[in-house]
Amino acid sequence: MSDKNSNLITGNAKILRGINRGMILNIIRERQPISRVNIARITGLNKSTVSSIISELLKEELIYEEVNEDQNIGRNPLNLFLKLGKYYVGAINIDSSITRIAVSDIDGSIKSIVEIETDSKVPEEFVEKCVNELLKLCKQMGIENLEGLGVSIAGIVDSEKLTVIFAPNLGWENFNIGDVLKKKLPYVKNISIGNDAKASALAELWFGDHAVDLSNFVFLSVGQGVGSGIVIGNKLMNGEFKAAGEFGHMVIFEGGELCKCGNNGCWEAYASDRAIVNRYIAQKPGKLDHAVDFIAQDIINLAKENDPIAVEILKQTGYYLGLGIANIIKAIDPYAIIIGGKVTQVWDIIYPEIMTIVTQRAYFGREKDIKILPTSLKTLPRLIGAATLAIEEIFDGYKIIG
Repeated sequence: MSDKNSNLITGNAKILRGINRGMILNIIRERQPISRVNIARITGLNKSTVSSIISELLKEELIYEEVNEDQNIGRNPLNLFLKLGKYYVGAINIDSSITRIAVSDIDGSIKSIVEIETDSKVPEEFVEKCVNELLKLCKQMGIENLEGLGVSIAGIVDSEKLTVIFAPNLGWENFNIGDVLKKKLPYVKNISIGNDAKASALAELWFGDHAVDLSNFVFLSVGQGVGSGIVIGNKLMNGEFKAAGEFGHMVIFEGGELCKCGNNGCWEAYASDRAIVNRYIAQKPGKLDHAVDFIAQDIINLAKENDPIAVEILKQTGYYLGLGIANIIKAIDPYAIIIGGKVTQVWDIIYPEIMTIVTQRAYFGREKDIKILPTSLKTLPRLIGAATLAIEEIFDGYKIIG
C-alpha cells in the first residue's frame, strides 16, 4: 500500500471523520488481518480515534475481529478483517453481444451470475430487463436489499451524471441510464456507472493479486473493441471530458480499416476480437451465424489445438497489440501494462509478438523493464469492474456516513 493513507486531512469535523473512516476501512481491506495498533501507526491517527471508528465499523458489521493466538507474545492482539456475507452489490456489464448480470460480495467475489443476449435497440427497455434479471438473482440468494449497483459499459460515460455519452457498439448516445436505474431500484442508495475498461483497471487495482506495484499502470480491455483504464498515483484518470484512455481509437494506419467510430485505421480495427474474426473470415470465408464473442472464442480454441490459420491470426493480433502498447508506453511511461480479454487465453502465442514490437519501438534504446501481464482477475474483469464501481462507493470516506 502506498503512502496515500498516511496523509492527514483537516477540515469540518464530520467530513474529516468520514475521510478517516474510509481510510481505516480501506487499510483493513488491503492489509487484513491487521491490529488497531498497526492501523494507528500507518495512518498517524491517535489510538482513541482509531478505536472509536473501529467500534462503529464493528457495530455496522462491515468488519469483524479475531484473537491472534501467538505463543511467542504476551497479550494476544485482536486482528481485524473485512466481514463478508453481510453487504452485497449488483454488477451489470453491458457488452454489444452479451450482457452479464451478477451479485458480488464487498471483496469483489462474484456470488451469482446470469448472461443474456444484448438487445440495445431500445435502451430503456433493455436496462429494465437487466434490472429484472438482477432482482431474480437476489431473490434466489435471499437478498432483500443491495448496498449498491455498478454498471460497466464500453463507451464514453459521465459517471457523475450517470449518462452514457457515446457507446458506438451499442448505438447509444446521451442516454441517461441513471434515471432508469433509480426508477427501478429506488431503495439502492449507491448507483455507479463507468466505462468498462476503466472499471476493469479499478478492479485490478483493488482486487488483483499481481505481486507488482500497481500505483502506475494501464489496463487494456481487449474485446469487440479495445479500451483502456489509466491509473496514476493509485488514482483512475477520467479526463476533462470523461474520455481519457480511448487509445482504441488512436490511428495507427492512416487510411486503414474502417472502424466502428467512423474513422479509418483505428487501433481496435486491428487488435480487437472483431478484427480477429474479420481476418479469420477473410482466410476461411463462409456463413457464420454466431456473434463476434462466440466466433472469437472458437478461433482461440482452434489456436490452442495448433490450427495454423488461427495461430497466425493471433500472432498478427499480438503484433498489432504491440504497436499500440508501444505508443502508450511512450505517452504514459507506466510501470505495468495489464491486458484483459479472451486473447489472454493464448498468452503463449500473443505475448512474444507483443514484446518483439514493443522492444523495437517503445524504448528509444533505453533499458526499460515495463511489465506486460495478463489480468490476474479470475472472473471477467469488466464484470468485477462493475462490482468494484459500487464497492468503491461503500468504502468512500465521504459517502460512508449518512
